[in-house]
Amino acid sequence: MKALSLSKTGLKIASVASLLIGSSLALSAEPEQCKKVTFSDPGWTDIGATNGVATTLLKAMGYDTQVYLLSVPVGFESLKNGEIDAFMGNWMPAQSAFIDKYENNIDVVRTNLEGVKFTLAVPKYVFDAGVTDFSDLSKFGKEFRQRIYGIGAGAPANQKLQNMIDTNDFDLKDWKVVESGEQAMLSQVTRTVKRDNFIVFLAWEPHPMNVNFDLKYLSGGDKYFGPNFGGATIRTLTRKGYANECKNVSKLLSNLEFGLTMENEIIGSEEKPEQAAASWIKAHPEVLDKWLQGVTTYQGQPALPAVKKQLSIM
Repeated sequence: MKALSLSKTGLKIASVASLLIGSSLALSAEPEQCKKVTFSDPGWTDIGATNGVATTLLKAMGYDTQVYLLSVPVGFESLKNGEIDAFMGNWMPAQSAFIDKYENNIDVVRTNLEGVKFTLAVPKYVFDAGVTDFSDLSKFGKEFRQRIYGIGAGAPANQKLQNMIDTNDFDLKDWKVVESGEQAMLSQVTRTVKRDNFIVFLAWEPHPMNVNFDLKYLSGGDKYFGPNFGGATIRTLTRKGYANECKNVSKLLSNLEFGLTMENEIIGSEEKPEQAAASWIKAHPEVLDKWLQGVTTYQGQPALPAVKKQLSIM
C-alpha cells in the first residue's frame, strides 16, 4: 500500500509538472491577435526588399503577413488608426513632418538602414575625367549637352534641380532638366554608358543601379540635397503600443538591421521581393544569428532552427 501511495504521489507530481510545462509553453506563444502582421509599402523597391525579408522570416516562424500598398500619408494615417502594424520605410529627415504630426500615435523601433544617398551621379569614367563636384558640371557643358536627367515630372528632386538652374547656381543657367520616369532615365544611362559618353543623373542608394553601373556620386550638392550625398537614415515604425501587445514580433523588428549592399542585391534580383529576400537569406544564412536572437516562433519555440528548416538551410 505504501508503494502504491508513493506511485500515486509520483503520478500527481508528474501530472502537475506536465500542466506547468504546458502552461509555460502556452504563455510563451504570442496572443492570437498577433498572428497576422501587417505592413505598409509606398511602392518603393527598397521597402519592398525589407518587407520581403520581414515577411519571409515571419512566415517561417508561423505567422501570417500582409503588405498593403499605401502612399506615405495614408500609411501614417493607417498606423495611427491601428490598421497597419509596421512601416519599415521611415526616411529621415525627409519624413520629419509626418513624425511631428503622428508622434503620439506611433513608436519608433529602430534605424534599420544608414548611409542612404540621393543626389546627382555620373559614371566613373566621367568622374575620373574631372567631374567630381556640382561645380565641375559647367566646365563640361558641351560633353553633357547641358542636360541633367531627372525622374518623373513634378518630383521634388526635379524641382530642386530646376531651382538650381533658375538661380544660375554653379553657372548652369543654360542647362535643362530632362524629366522622365525612373526606368526611362536608367535606360538613357545604359545607352550613354555603352557609348562612353557623358551623362549626369539623379541617383540614390539603395537601388540596383549601384550594382548595375559603376557610378560615382557628386559632392557639393548639400544646399539642395543635404550633406553626405543627400544622406538619410531609414527607420522602422510600429503603431502605438504594439511592442507591449506583440512582444515577439517587436523583438524581431528591433533586430532587423540592413546594409546597402544587401538591399541593392535583393532589389536587383529578377524575383519578386519575398522570393528575392528568401534567396538572399539562403545565400547569407549567417545573418539569421543576429536577426533571430531572442526570437521565437508564433508557438513559442526557438526561431532560428525553425526558420532554417522552413527555408531549407542546412
